[in-house]
Amino acid sequence: MTNKPLLASLAIRSRLITLVLLLVASSWLNANPLLPGGETTAASLKGKHAFSQPAANMSLEERMNFNLGEAIFDKLWVSSPSSTTASDGLGPLYNARSCLRCHVNNGRGKPPEPNQAQSNARSLFLRLSIPPQNAEDQQALASGKLVAIPEPVYGAQLQDQSIQGLAAEGQVRLTYTYSTLTLAGGEEVELRQPHYSIDRLAYGNLHPQLRTSARITPPMLGLGLLEAIPESELEKNVASQQKHPAISGKLNKVWDHQLQKTVVGRFGWKAIQPNLKQQNAAAFIEDIGISTTIFPQGYGGCTSAQTDCRLLPDGNSEHLGGVEASPVMTQVLEFYTQTLAVPPRRNAQDAQVLAGEQIFKQLDCAACHRPNYTTAKSTSSHPINSLLENQSIWPYTDLLLHDMGAGLADNHSEFLAKGNQWRTPPLWGVGLTQLISGHSQLLHDGRARSIQEAILWHGGEAQASKQQFIALPKDQRQQLIHFVESL
Repeated sequence: MTNKPLLASLAIRSRLITLVLLLVASSWLNANPLLPGGETTAASLKGKHAFSQPAANMSLEERMNFNLGEAIFDKLWVSSPSSTTASDGLGPLYNARSCLRCHVNNGRGKPPEPNQAQSNARSLFLRLSIPPQNAEDQQALASGKLVAIPEPVYGAQLQDQSIQGLAAEGQVRLTYTYSTLTLAGGEEVELRQPHYSIDRLAYGNLHPQLRTSARITPPMLGLGLLEAIPESELEKNVASQQKHPAISGKLNKVWDHQLQKTVVGRFGWKAIQPNLKQQNAAAFIEDIGISTTIFPQGYGGCTSAQTDCRLLPDGNSEHLGGVEASPVMTQVLEFYTQTLAVPPRRNAQDAQVLAGEQIFKQLDCAACHRPNYTTAKSTSSHPINSLLENQSIWPYTDLLLHDMGAGLADNHSEFLAKGNQWRTPPLWGVGLTQLISGHSQLLHDGRARSIQEAILWHGGEAQASKQQFIALPKDQRQQLIHFVESL
């Protein structure tokens, strides 16, 4: 005779076990370092398009918005006036005609070829500034609203392209000086120090106290997840490093143009933008010359010395609320840049990679390249895309500014970031640079041609870690590099 109570009990236990296993599996999936973007992690690499995939937990409806944002990212803008009313307004001075032209395959930019005048440096930008000249400049910086004092004739960034009939500001010329560093075991590594000059100046001489800072375009993966890290976690990073004998990172405090107040900076090589919406708007106006509601017409465009530039027409803005990129365009672009997926780890269980992970910890690299976080839940003060909430992520960054030594210093300050201070870049995806971008050049200006060169440029707060790396046997140095390549 069938024992119905016993069968019912067994069925309940089976369902409970299944539920527990599902919960454990879900927890493991979200906390698994092999999936650095948590549930958003891309399902596979997809070759050179590994940084162009949508978050894996995206619905079909959300995928439509992602595709629309991708179209804006890829859009080629044209000069005004034009019959293409949704795409006009380029320049008049600019660096690229689209986001994609700089972020090829959503990957890392590269510096131009050395010893040649470059009419289009493409994915490298030259920031310009001067020291404060008077009390008014000092007051403007003290207010927290101004990134830096722009060069009076050429503005805050050199534009090396222009629309037809107008002269571009100038052309970047890059040269290098070389030095050799000897590592333990006798291995010699050549390092190259970049030097920048500007040829064919079209609007007069540069200020005698000019400061320049070269920046390559960073990769686009996982930006929304970085935006979703709780600010309290960044403050914990500051507090924990205050107890460290050598490392002491700090948050940059930047101006939020929507909130009209100073907030924490997260994006850019010196963490000068608070969120992706403002980061995108800044790229629109500075790199392409396209206005948005955050930076409307007149912001950061032609300087008063560039009279011909100032007389040229704007884009067809009367149909877009007075700007060249409409709020709808900027909204879908924001969604796209927030939800570009991080690819999965590679070779994570390889013995050389596992040994390299231990060396990474031993050399105290994790003090700045903090491995993991859990993203926040959306609040009114910190709204977060629902796809990115409560994800266990492994970006390997503290998002803080650090003194990286005289070798990397550029004497160009931005908000609280001094010339020798740089934001810790995330390491996820760094091993895919060659696959995605067709080169292996790293650091803010692309001077390092390999992960090893990038490590050897570390100074300042990272000097002790670098010296330990130099002293390692060659096989252990390679193990560390294999680990970084796996991220």
